[in-house]
Amino acid sequence: MTDTPANASQASSAAAAALADGTIVLADEVRDAIERRLPVVALESTIISHGLPRPENLRVAHEIQARVRTTGATPATIAMVAGVVHVGLGDDLLEQIANRDDVTKVSVRDLATVAARRGNGATTVAATSHIAALVGIDVFATGGLGGVHREARESWDESADLSTMGITPMTIVCAGVKSILDVGATLERLETLNIGVLGYGTHEFPGFYLTSSGYRVDWSVDSPEQVADIMQVRSSLGIPSSLVVANPLPEQEQLDPDLHDHVLQDGLRLAAARNVRGKDVTPFLLDHFHRSTHGASLMVNERIILRNAELAAQIAVAARRLR
Repeated sequence: MTDTPANASQASSAAAAALADGTIVLADEVRDAIERRLPVVALESTIISHGLPRPENLRVAHEIQARVRTTGATPATIAMVAGVVHVGLGDDLLEQIANRDDVTKVSVRDLATVAARRGNGATTVAATSHIAALVGIDVFATGGLGGVHREARESWDESADLSTMGITPMTIVCAGVKSILDVGATLERLETLNIGVLGYGTHEFPGFYLTSSGYRVDWSVDSPEQVADIMQVRSSLGIPSSLVVANPLPEQEQLDPDLHDHVLQDGLRLAAARNVRGKDVTPFLLDHFHRSTHGASLMVNERIILRNAELAAQIAVAARRLR
């Protein structure tokens, strides 16, 4: 999907069809906000179903939505329940995504299959971006992006988040990419795919658990208004790709760097010894971090998504003023 008139018209037609046949359902508050062009922030649901343990996942999901609301925007958590894509989850749907055992991780390629089979799915960064753009939401908050995996030269393992971001006009607030990935290779792919990258208050690209990944970015912004200005010009120029706003944790809130490096190397060694490969590597390493840091990585993860949700809401509010 791009901002060119033809593709915008196609997207509008696709959204209208999906809404008409019930494939996509907007929560009342989300529908009202979109129709009135009020600030809306899309939120992914894999962090609820797969990223955080129970019962913390449901508590954090409520806190994320509350943080968006108190900052002046409408939260639109996206997930699939019984084959229907819901944009905006009330308490009942949030609880289902948090507590059901049959919720699968759904990327763009899986959306149609899971919907046709009346399945339950939590949307990744890619699927959330696709659905949000389809219904007219242009700001999205997440924890960390997917990217190029370590050993990708042999496995060709690269997250679909990247290719989707290359064709989806969305402003994505994140804490960089997960430090268990190949950060340098991911930044190269972002450049190749024409995905804009802004450091928020920094020229250092954040490393998810860490304030800095050790890599720099070309452009830095210092306010939601500056991001909103860039969004408006990107739209005017018809730039079809996403804009990443990389929002680092303050140094005092990051995971201890020495602990991080030790746990990461130990996790990579264990993954290799147990022949954990492909898409199973990331959840394996995240679980290893949680257990090996005695929950410290979980606390950092919570701080990341709450800070990003707040900043995304501030950006959505600033963009609304420009309209």
